[in-house]
Amino acid sequence: MKARVFVTLKNGVLDPQGKAIGHALGNLGFEGVGSVRQGKLIEIELSETDEAKAKAALKEMCEKLLANTVIEKYDIELKA
Repeated sequence: MKARVFVTLKNGVLDPQGKAIGHALGNLGFEGVGSVRQGKLIEIELSETDEAKAKAALKEMCEKLLANTVIEKYDIELKA
């Protein structure tokens, strides 16, 4: 089973990298770009075949290591 974990900053947390990306896009001539938020994508391959167990394990991974849950949120996407 393959999983994708998307980790982004929570709303209200300042995102200086996103702001820099947005500014650079404007300087490159891309008009109409509003606010930009950046994050990270983590791809994980699991040997688990039970979707519920896989989601539980991924949630634990996020809570313990992959995301700083004080300032970041995460979304999990599973593919069988």
